[in-house]
Amino acid sequence: MKTIFTAAALLASLCTAPAALADKGGSCHFHGNKPATEAVVSDCAQQRKAALVKAGKLDATWQAVPLDKAELVDGKKGKEWKASFKNPAAADAAKQTLYIFFSQPGNFIAANHTGQ
Repeated sequence: MKTIFTAAALLASLCTAPAALADKGGSCHFHGNKPATEAVVSDCAQQRKAALVKAGKLDATWQAVPLDKAELVDGKKGKEWKASFKNPAAADAAKQTLYIFFSQPGNFIAANHTGQ
C-alpha cells in the first residue's frame, strides 16, 4: 500500500511540474553582465510585444508591426537597450510609438509609449 501511495504521489508531481515552467518570454532572461547583441534584443522585443498583445495590454493591430529600431541608450542605471515600434493605425496619436526597454545584458525593464 505504501508503494502505491508513493508511486501515485510521484506521478502527480510529474504531471503538475510543467505548469511551473516559464512562459514563452522566459527565453529572454539572461544572467551576468555580457552585453546582448542587437539581434537578441530585437527578438526579445518582438516576443515581449506579442505577449503584451496576447495579454490585452496592446491592441491586436500591434501584432503585425515590425521593429523600427533598437539602440543602446543611457538609462537611469547605465546603458539600456531601447526598442521602438511605430503603428500608424493606433487610434491615439500619442500612442503610435511603443518603446520597450531592456538592460544591457537583455533583460526586460519596461514598456511604454513615452520613451522614458
